[in-house]
Amino acid sequence: MKARLAASAALAIGIALGASGCSMVTYQATTEHYDASDGVSVDVGQLDLRNVLVVSDDGVDGTLVMTVVNTGTEDVSLDVQFGEGGGESQTIEVEAGSQVVFGVDAVEGTDEVEPIVLEGIDTLPGEFLPMFFEYSGAEGVEKLIPVLDGRLPEYENLVP
Repeated sequence: MKARLAASAALAIGIALGASGCSMVTYQATTEHYDASDGVSVDVGQLDLRNVLVVSDDGVDGTLVMTVVNTGTEDVSLDVQFGEGGGESQTIEVEAGSQVVFGVDAVEGTDEVEPIVLEGIDTLPGEFLPMFFEYSGAEGVEKLIPVLDGRLPEYENLVP
């Protein structure tokens, strides 16, 4: 009788554990970082670049869209190189402890800046533009940046 009771209890515990979805062995997608928008993320030293993308209708010129957060205590001159072999470049000044948003209307709590137009990107919408981000004192990072067109309402005003 005790053996039957022990077997029933073991079976009940096994079913309860199997049906409970125990997080100890289950993959947890919420622990994985992902880019929740159309752009990509890049971390360069004390700078966090978020939602980096380029908007272009013709694949010749494009508007750079991104948010740059300087988490450090020093001002930074970020050098952005684009194209095969880093042929062209732009320099962006980011003050210590500030957040700068490029390619969108004024956002409360951020510095308002002129859009950055990249000339001669030679990358059609739907392709990736190789870009290299660096500044003095930090190791540079190369990333493939998506190029989108102005068909979506949120990007139609960003086409150069």
